[in-house]
Amino acid sequence: MKRDAEQYLMHWISKSGRKPLVIRGARQVGKSTLVRNFAKRQNFDLVEINLERHKNLNKLFGTNNVHEICRELEYITDKNLSNSQGKLLFLDEIQAVPEALPFLRYLYEDLPDLAVISAGSLLEFVLSTHNFSMPVGRIEYLFLGPMNFMEFLEAHKQQKLIDLITNFSWNEPFPLSAHERLLALLRDFLIVGGMPEAVSAFCDRKNLDDVIDIHLAIIETYQDDFAKYARYSQLSKIQNVFQYVPQSIGNKVKYSTIDPHSQAREIKAAIDLLVKAGVIIKVNHSNASGLPLGAGINSKIYKLYFLDIGLVNTMCGTKHLNLEMLHDIRFINNGNIAEQFIAQHLLYTGRPNSTPELFYWLREEKSRNAEVDFITIVDGEITPIEVKAGKSGTLKSLHQFINSKNSQTALRFDLNLPTVQEFEYSLPDSNSSSSNIRFDLYSLPLYLVSRYDSCCSTN
Repeated sequence: MKRDAEQYLMHWISKSGRKPLVIRGARQVGKSTLVRNFAKRQNFDLVEINLERHKNLNKLFGTNNVHEICRELEYITDKNLSNSQGKLLFLDEIQAVPEALPFLRYLYEDLPDLAVISAGSLLEFVLSTHNFSMPVGRIEYLFLGPMNFMEFLEAHKQQKLIDLITNFSWNEPFPLSAHERLLALLRDFLIVGGMPEAVSAFCDRKNLDDVIDIHLAIIETYQDDFAKYARYSQLSKIQNVFQYVPQSIGNKVKYSTIDPHSQAREIKAAIDLLVKAGVIIKVNHSNASGLPLGAGINSKIYKLYFLDIGLVNTMCGTKHLNLEMLHDIRFINNGNIAEQFIAQHLLYTGRPNSTPELFYWLREEKSRNAEVDFITIVDGEITPIEVKAGKSGTLKSLHQFINSKNSQTALRFDLNLPTVQEFEYSLPDSNSSSSNIRFDLYSLPLYLVSRYDSCCSTN
C-alpha cells in the first residue's frame, strides 16, 4: 500500500548533502513496510538489518568505527556496502541497539553517498535515557502515523474519488453521488482505522472479524510494551490511562476521573509515558493570542485522543457488532468518533520532518465557558476548528472565540456538502453590551480534512 510519506522519501533521497533519516512512530504504523516499498518502487538494492536480532552488535557500534561496522553488516546481509551506488542501508528496530544512533553521524561523514534510513519504536525513551551525544545536524527525522483517509482510498483503488478530493474547488458543485459514496467509505474507515495491517486485511477480504483480530493483537502488543518503559509500580496507572482514553475522547483531563485512588503526579507520569510511546495524542490548550500557538500553551490544561480510530472503536466494544450495524448512520454521528478522526488527521498535516503537535482553546469562566475543538494556522492566521458529527449543531463556542480573538475565518467539519457562509451579527459580552463580529465559515465534510488548509486559504 502506498503512503504519502513516500513523497518525502523521494525528496530526501534526491537532496544534495542528504543526511541519514530516522523514521519515528508508534509500533505497527508501517515504518518498515514504508521503507521496503519505497526501495522496491525506486529500484534500490535494500540492505536491511533488524537490530532486534543483532543486539550483540552494541559494543561494535559503540566504537563508531565505520569500516569495521560496515564489514560486519556485509557479512550479516551478504551484500557489499563499499559500492554505495543504488544501495539503501536500512537499520530497523534501532532502539534495540541505541549505540547505533550516534553512529549515524559517522556514516554521514565517512560515507556521504550511502543512503541510510533507520526506524524504531519507543525511540523517545532511548533518546531521553541514554547517555550519548546525539548527532545533532547530522541526521533528519520523519514522523509517521497511521494511514490517513486518502491512503485508505488508494488502498481501495478509488482513484476517481481521490482525484475529486485532490482537485476540489469552490468553483464547481460537489457531486452528490460522490458525497454519498465517500460517506460510506468514511464509515468503513472509522471502523477499520488506519493501522496498515488492518487496512490490508479489510481490502483483501472485507471481513470485520479479521480486522478486529488484528486490532486486538496490536492492543495487546502495546500493553506488553508497558513493562519496557515503566517501573512495576507504574504499570497499573498506565493500564488505567490506556483504558480511559478511548472511552473519554476529547475530554479535558482530570486526574481524579482517570484514577481516584492515585496521586495526580502519578497519573500525569503515566500519561506522559503513553504520549512518548506514541499510543495517545496530547492536545494542549493554547490561549491563541499569537504565533506560534505553542508559545501560549498551559501545560496543565489538555485533552487526549488515541493513536487510531479503529483501535478506539474495538476497545469501546465494536467487536460485538457486525458490519451492517456499524454502517448505521447513527454510528458516524457519534461526536467523539468524529473528533478522533479529525485529531489523528490534523496531527500529521504539518511538515513530515517536524514534531507533530495539536492545540485547542478553552475558556472556563462563570456563565461564559467556551471550548473550540482545535485551533490551527491557515495563511498565517489563527483559525478555529469545530467538529460536528452530524449535519447540524450550534457554534456558540466558535462565536465566542472569534469575538475574543478577532478571527476572520473559521472551519467546521460535519457530514454536509462543502459550503462557505459569511456571518455577521451582534454577540452579547460581559459588560451587558454587544460586539459586532464578522467571519467566513468554511464547512467541509469530514472526508475533506486533508484539504482544509487549501480550502480555507484566501491566497
